[in-house]
Amino acid sequence: MNYIEFITQQWMLVSLLAILVAVYMLRERVKSGLPVSPNELTALVNADKAVIVDIRPNAEFKTGHLVNALNIPYERIGADLATLEKYKSKTIILIDKIGQYSGMAGRQLIKEGYDVRRLSGGIGEWQNQSLPLVKTK
Repeated sequence: MNYIEFITQQWMLVSLLAILVAVYMLRERVKSGLPVSPNELTALVNADKAVIVDIRPNAEFKTGHLVNALNIPYERIGADLATLEKYKSKTIILIDKIGQYSGMAGRQLIKEGYDVRRLSGGIGEWQNQSLPLVKTK
């Protein structure tokens, strides 16, 4: 029996599997913090409702980061929770290179009671939209 024959004969089972996979993916996405666009990030920060936490290594952070972003490298996020304690009433927006670590860091912060969002596409998306970055020495 080939795949097409199986799918046509078991269309209800295949449909249920597709729905379950979609629900699982959506649930996992929310567990690590909802993604925000660069426009949403800007609006939250301008309204003083959010703090930007850049979780890239310090060397990458220095090459270009968002204004007023805190740099807590991904490897130290658990150890530096005290740094974020004063921002517990605000939304924490995590930024990494392309979104590869912000999900894991987001899960950790959510477990600690923080309201977490992730910049969709990371700093790469920010740069693709030609948005400003600050460089430090």
